[in-house]
Amino acid sequence: MCGIAGFYQPNRNFLHENFQGTSPANPWHKRLIAMRNTLRNRGPNDENTLLFSHAGLAHTRLAIRDIIGGKQPMSGHYQGTSASIIYNGEIYNTNELREELQSFSLQWSTTSDTEVILNGFLAMGTAFFKKLNGIFAFAIYVHQTGELFLVRDSLGVKPLFFHFDKDILVFASEPKALFSYGVRPRADKETWNEIFTLGPGRTLGKGGFSGMEEVLPGEYLHFYASSGKGRPAFQRKYFRQLEALPHRDSYSETVDYVRFLLWDSIQRQMVSDIPICSFLSGGLDSSLVTAICQRQLQKQNVTLNTFSFDFKNNNIHFQANSFQSTQDRPFAELAAKHLKTHHTLLECDNETQADYLFKAVDARDFPCMADVESSMLYFCEEVSKTNRVTLTGECADEIFGGYPWFHNPLLFEKHAFPWSYDLTPRKALLQDDLIDFLDMEEYAMEAYENTIASTPRCHEDSMEEARRREISWLNIRWFMMTLLNRMDRTSMYSGLEARVPFADHRILQYVYNVPWEIKCHNGQPKSLLLEAGKGLLPTEILNRKKSPYPKTYDPAYEKLLATRLQEMLHQVNSPLSGIVDPKKLEHFLTSPKDYGKPWYGQLMAGPQMLAYLLQVGYWMETYSISL
Repeated sequence: MCGIAGFYQPNRNFLHENFQGTSPANPWHKRLIAMRNTLRNRGPNDENTLLFSHAGLAHTRLAIRDIIGGKQPMSGHYQGTSASIIYNGEIYNTNELREELQSFSLQWSTTSDTEVILNGFLAMGTAFFKKLNGIFAFAIYVHQTGELFLVRDSLGVKPLFFHFDKDILVFASEPKALFSYGVRPRADKETWNEIFTLGPGRTLGKGGFSGMEEVLPGEYLHFYASSGKGRPAFQRKYFRQLEALPHRDSYSETVDYVRFLLWDSIQRQMVSDIPICSFLSGGLDSSLVTAICQRQLQKQNVTLNTFSFDFKNNNIHFQANSFQSTQDRPFAELAAKHLKTHHTLLECDNETQADYLFKAVDARDFPCMADVESSMLYFCEEVSKTNRVTLTGECADEIFGGYPWFHNPLLFEKHAFPWSYDLTPRKALLQDDLIDFLDMEEYAMEAYENTIASTPRCHEDSMEEARRREISWLNIRWFMMTLLNRMDRTSMYSGLEARVPFADHRILQYVYNVPWEIKCHNGQPKSLLLEAGKGLLPTEILNRKKSPYPKTYDPAYEKLLATRLQEMLHQVNSPLSGIVDPKKLEHFLTSPKDYGKPWYGQLMAGPQMLAYLLQVGYWMETYSISL
């Protein structure tokens, strides 16, 4: 995994003699380096830049495969065409693609997947993008024609932001690189709605900041010089979209094929020139990934490192509720013992996860999942001290129907985002003027209905099955993206590559079309995945009720957040003065809390609301944002 950044302007020559060519004194070269430097966390092992007449490319590298030869930017040549690439990600069918490309007279100098993408593009053009199985974001610049392509994987696991003002394009893995170029962080009404109405979720395609966008999952952007003035123009094109198709396989055939896909995806994602590890919560998803990894490594007499996460004194303060009925620790230890992994429990204390709230904003460039994100950032930092590649169980619940809103009739039928259908808690601490300004219900409903309207549908579906697709699509486009963004920023900020085997487009495409009676056979949540994993895990783990990422239940943590929020609110020129109502906050802090009724998903309840507002205030100060 890596960080990429660059700019493109066909009506300007960045190498003109007034700019001193490729000299380090060239101001455009300096600007490119400034962009690159902001992404060093994503790639601490190597960094480089290339400046062309109409484009600049920068790369920071976390060396995982072909450590010596896979340096970037990488350039190639084929039949009179030259191109250069910067790439962030992993391609899991590299060997097959390389074999397929042997029929072309291509030049090869590395064993990296970067060169496979570049040569595939030179030989086949944009049609090659659809052949890629992996997680990726990359840019390709064609030297002769001055064209630029920005490409993102089909699930959007790897980020790619851009700013386009009809004169110049600036792009990067993270917004901070755009800001170092000179794009100014700005907020408008849409920004505030993204934060307070939809946050920590974010509308796909919107970069959070005013004037910033992101390449959509499964999309590539083609930039070129428009006729006449030479200014850049671009086209959006999808190279892969989810298809709704009739499912013809029997129950047993479906289980067998899901088992094959699961094993194949995990084995492909184990490829690395450095040791891998896994996150092991003791739940079904991460335990299956770990079990298959360990079985494969045992053939090489290697023991897998596994990590589980918890909070200090959680065994004392834990409160079971409908979302989180059990703690992870006993199940993680059971799985590790059964699988014979080298297991480590990492714990986070109150002060650390509160301190890391601001660091999480630095990593994301935006208010995020509060302590759900800050604690993950801390854990990733700890894991990266011993391992640089990890596999996780992310995305299984969205694909196999594990969340409560797939099963709870009230949530299933709600004409709203099921993880945040009641906006009342979101308004509990906000100034009335801000609430009136935002039109929150209207913004949320428009986002919801736009997503529903884009749902891939099959004409054979019953009304109930059609609604199942809608719920699945909502999860894929929203809830899953929130978690994938969290995983990317927290891991990459720590120089850790997190791979998500369930986010294999083949698994998503196949399971999306499996009828609910097979996915949830005999009313058993995620029974399809459970059946595919039988024989790998103890019964206690296979049958464990879903439990989300852990959080602290220590009341001292909420008191710590309350103190810090009050201090921020009462400081001179507080960024939250037009946002948080002091009287509402005082009432909130003295009222009983219900940890079983989160305001976002299954995790973000009262304490997380306080943490989120702290992040908003810090974000405003750090990025010079005003309401």
